[in-house]
Amino acid sequence: MHKKMNKNRANLLLSCQEKPGIISTVSNFLLEHKANIVQFDQHTTDPQSGTIFIRVAFDLEDFASSFMKLEQGLALISQGHAMNWRLSNENKKKRMAIFVSRADHCLMELLWRWKSEEILVDIPMVISNHPLLREAVEAYDIPFYHIPVSAETKEEAERRALEIMKNKVDFIVLARYMQILSPDFISRYPNRIINIHHSFLPAFIGANPYERAFERGVKLIGATAHYVTNDLDEGPIIQQDVLRVNHRYTTEELKVAGRHVERIVLAEAVSWHIEDKVLTHGNKTIVFT
Repeated sequence: MHKKMNKNRANLLLSCQEKPGIISTVSNFLLEHKANIVQFDQHTTDPQSGTIFIRVAFDLEDFASSFMKLEQGLALISQGHAMNWRLSNENKKKRMAIFVSRADHCLMELLWRWKSEEILVDIPMVISNHPLLREAVEAYDIPFYHIPVSAETKEEAERRALEIMKNKVDFIVLARYMQILSPDFISRYPNRIINIHHSFLPAFIGANPYERAFERGVKLIGATAHYVTNDLDEGPIIQQDVLRVNHRYTTEELKVAGRHVERIVLAEAVSWHIEDKVLTHGNKTIVFT
């Protein structure tokens, strides 16, 4: 689906302790700033003493001036309610770096959706630890950086990647990037690194998961997209999905099914992140889709 940017649209994400009047406070604040609310979503972990999460999409007239005043006003009211908040401008595209290794299915899904404007994002670069996909990436006129990684050069490779991305990237997508990132690297992009992997975990950990799944006779193939944390493959989950398989599937057919679900799950997670539909709460996410 081709998407168009709305030059007057803004999104507000916030969370705070649940208390009477929060929704009214937010609504009245936006009304005072002449915001036209087009969507209002909220979720609370406990109506009495939990945390409330709110996402509001709204339009503003005289956008630049109104947006700045909103930011200033939010800074003030958030102090009285201990709010965490994020205000985004829909006509300002986020900048996404893609990290990839040898497998191209997730990368090409993202590039195709970007080219067809299904995801409204800028892609200033693709970074890979292998040169294999350079031609495919550069065919889209996107800069490709080959940064080899070994146990001895890992620290230097990460330093170089951070240097290349400096002031050019808002978030990172690991599109089947087969390297573990260091805590220092992850700390530069908290809840802004999205990873994809098969959903066999915690079963079939390690090499050749599809061969081992075939031997075990699995009936479901799945994928998980999540934010990256220092706990390997245990960050807040953004999206998951499964495909049903049966005894007739060969190992190769299982892999094809796995690649299909990985592409879709990652693309959906990336879309929701771009559209500011995801809030994190501890090691969980609230996704307003």
